[in-house]
Amino acid sequence: MVSSAADAVKRLFAGPKPVAPARVPDGCVVYAVGDIHGRDDLLQQILGAIREDAQNLSEHATAVFLGDYVDRGPDSRAVIDRLIEASDDDTIQWRFLRGNHDQTVLDFLRNPMTGMAWSDYGGRDTMESYGVPPPPPWADSETWRLAAADFAAAMPLEHLNFFEELEPSCEIGDYFFVHAGVRPGVPLDRQSARDLLWIREPFLSDTASLPKVVVHGHTVTPQVHADERRIGIDTGAYASGVLTALRLCGDEGAIIQTGTGDTQKFA
Repeated sequence: MVSSAADAVKRLFAGPKPVAPARVPDGCVVYAVGDIHGRDDLLQQILGAIREDAQNLSEHATAVFLGDYVDRGPDSRAVIDRLIEASDDDTIQWRFLRGNHDQTVLDFLRNPMTGMAWSDYGGRDTMESYGVPPPPPWADSETWRLAAADFAAAMPLEHLNFFEELEPSCEIGDYFFVHAGVRPGVPLDRQSARDLLWIREPFLSDTASLPKVVVHGHTVTPQVHADERRIGIDTGAYASGVLTALRLCGDEGAIIQTGTGDTQKFA
């Protein structure tokens, strides 16, 4: 089930608006999708909801995926297949950002010894989805080298290209979309690649204003977090069954989610 449940972001979009509220360009609707983590079943639902919603609008539609497509859930390979297939639909502009787990896939292919750590936080599930038996974390370097070679052989070229072409971030209107967040005090165009993929503190708890509202995933929360600085939409889909998409149009917003059981829109 997919529903539009806006409770968690009312603080940002409901009630009196600031003098200059954050907005996306006129004639544009943006859907930002949180961390998928191998849940192809949920991705299928969210894509269906986005397409249906976009068909009912005259605005130009852009879908921004915030990264972490793989690991932890059971169907990482199917997720990549589905996203590649979705990008063939030219009625929507598709933007795919890089998450730390996606970067780790490339790291493993280049340096097999990173597999020991990767397997502990979701890599085993990804390897298995490509039909490659993962070694135990304590396996020797030769075993990991052979596993990385098998993984590379099992990965279609279009999947490898997908991982290599992921964007570090993107900006649309007054919003900055990124996987993890940004380092306060550093201009958005000078953020380090590591911070964009991994940062939590001091980004999460800082109170200083940012040049744009940051839309991010990476840090799991039971409900969407939204304030004047940032909107966090990683609702732990791989475990919770709730995959979240944020819908932005003008200076209005809503949430599209799987598995929430109610429907609500707001201005």
